[in-house]
Amino acid sequence: MRVTTKGQVTIPVNIREKLGITPDTEIDFLQEGDRVFLVKREGTARATRKFKKLRGVATVKMTTDEIMALTRDDL
Repeated sequence: MRVTTKGQVTIPVNIREKLGITPDTEIDFLQEGDRVFLVKREGTARATRKFKKLRGVATVKMTTDEIMALTRDDL
């Protein structure tokens, strides 16, 4: 495996699949002596995907003011 002039490498597909690394997954590099380890940050990509799937799904026919009135305690 080679490093590009931009410092990039391709993570092999079998490793990405095994670790669950998908687009938007955040990773860290940890150095121990002369070795560097790639570590997946937990909860980053999955949470992003959940919200992306919901974008534009709301079907409520209410105005913003009506929705805000429901969330406020104006009693």
